Amino acid sequence: MSAPLLPVSTRREAFALVRSLVATRRWALTACLAMFVVEGLAGLVAPLMLGRIVDVVSSGGDAGEITVAFVWILGAAVVGGVATALSIALLARAAEPALADLREQVVEHALELESTELEAAGSGDLLSRVGDDVRLIAESFTEVIPLIVNSAIAVVFTSVGLFALDWRLGLAGLGAVPFYVLGLRWYLPRSGPYYRREREANGTRAEALLTGVHASRTLRAYDIANAHHERIEAASWRSARISIDVFRLLTRFYGRSNRAELIGLLLILATGFLLAREDEVTVGAVTAAALLFHRLFNPIGALLTLFDEVQSAGASLTRLAGLALLRPPAPTAVPRQPADAHLTVRGLHHEYVAGRPAVDEADLDVEPGRRTAVVGASGAGKTTLGAAVAGRLVPSRGDVVLGGVPLDQVDGRGRPPVALVSQEVHVFTGTVRDNLTLAAPGADDAELERALVAVGAWPSVEALPEGLSTPVGEGALTLTPALAQQLALARVLLADPWVVVLDEATAEAGSAGARDLERAAEAVTDGRTSLTIAHRLTQAMSADTVLVMDSGRVVERGTHDELVAAGGAYARLWSAWSGAGAGP
Repeated sequence: MSAPLLPVSTRREAFALVRSLVATRRWALTACLAMFVVEGLAGLVAPLMLGRIVDVVSSGGDAGEITVAFVWILGAAVVGGVATALSIALLARAAEPALADLREQVVEHALELESTELEAAGSGDLLSRVGDDVRLIAESFTEVIPLIVNSAIAVVFTSVGLFALDWRLGLAGLGAVPFYVLGLRWYLPRSGPYYRREREANGTRAEALLTGVHASRTLRAYDIANAHHERIEAASWRSARISIDVFRLLTRFYGRSNRAELIGLLLILATGFLLAREDEVTVGAVTAAALLFHRLFNPIGALLTLFDEVQSAGASLTRLAGLALLRPPAPTAVPRQPADAHLTVRGLHHEYVAGRPAVDEADLDVEPGRRTAVVGASGAGKTTLGAAVAGRLVPSRGDVVLGGVPLDQVDGRGRPPVALVSQEVHVFTGTVRDNLTLAAPGADDAELERALVAVGAWPSVEALPEGLSTPVGEGALTLTPALAQQLALARVLLADPWVVVLDEATAEAGSAGARDLERAAEAVTDGRTSLTIAHRLTQAMSADTVLVMDSGRVVERGTHDELVAAGGAYARLWSAWSGAGAGP
């Protein structure tokens, strides 16, 4: 069963969005269109002058007239070249900022989506939109649109030129139109669905490839790397087969276009021959008409064959607009300020798969400033409970309340209600300072230093080549996993949330920085309401309350000493932990 994809807009919605994005840059678009017109007019000069030369030669005219005709051709070439350069530059001035705005809207609205919705669709769908789809639209702005506008203007001006030479020659040229239309009517209904399937197939391919790269160790550990490789290969070949089918369809369409060109040229030459024989037009006029129609081969061919690019770009545009036009859900109630940091969870129940609860009727009560640790075997429901408390997961039923206010209605008074730190932290591309001020844009270096000192990261940051100004992240300095986690914990101190959820945030148990991370976690949770998904049971020792989960249910609760003395599930866990030499 295929994953549900992110929304796709209608074509009308997509083009309305584009109009709104370029509306503020009308002067550039107007000047660009004027340059396209100049370029189209300049293109008429050569065929008309060549026809003039034929008449001069056939009538034994003055050689000076031939020189004048060549000067006109040369001048038109220069003017056309300058107009072409200016039109492309002006189009870029209007289109590139609009594309940047569209990309920003897509990313902004994607970040506002529920994480469960993004996970259900898969990262490949989102990545193909902000990657492949943006690339296709950008190429359309720089390559396809200029060619379409140029071709359309050339067709209109050349048709006018044919009728200006002789209305009968113009009608002869129009004789090819029905054959072009028949070709389009054959091609369009067949090609449109292919392009939609092609974009979807590219998203599926990207998802399979990303999963293979990110989960490569797990795939090898379970000896399913070959099976996943086959999945990637199947997704890639599905995308390739669709592209090959489109190309086959396109070559058949080219044949129909070439047939229309042949018919049109034969009609003009035959009509011109009959008119010239009756001395109703000159040989030069017939020559000019044939050259003008021949000049239409490329523009008409471009307009017809660019339906391939236009439909592909249109499919990409509707996928991007589907995200850009999303609106965050309207708040269900007016946000309220919590009375304090008292965290209450009642009847929390969540099922990822119907009939198989990940958390089943869990209750939790954490007094302000108190620490609660959640322990249990893998799959017990700890992370699901933490995600619901952090507001990252909408539970199937149940309530999460902070200071007497439902979590989704909390106004944190400038502070985030809940901050979640997991073991999978991200180092953003930028400086160390940039990574910290994400949580507190107004913080000065002294505040950043205090936060780093609190989590034990200041000596490491101070030792970096440029201290807080050291570039880190992709393409720059790679931080150790422990230091990256310390930066994440420092961000929590700077953000100063009401509640902190640590989901195995100190899971670097085998590294040299494990003890430093535990001390950093203690600094972050000191005096603050916190829920710790404990990877190391030493974290449970320092908690005010310990919850033991099994199969989605809370089976034990109490202090560390009470639970050890009770001899239940926690005592067995502690015995196994301390017996392995991992205890204090």
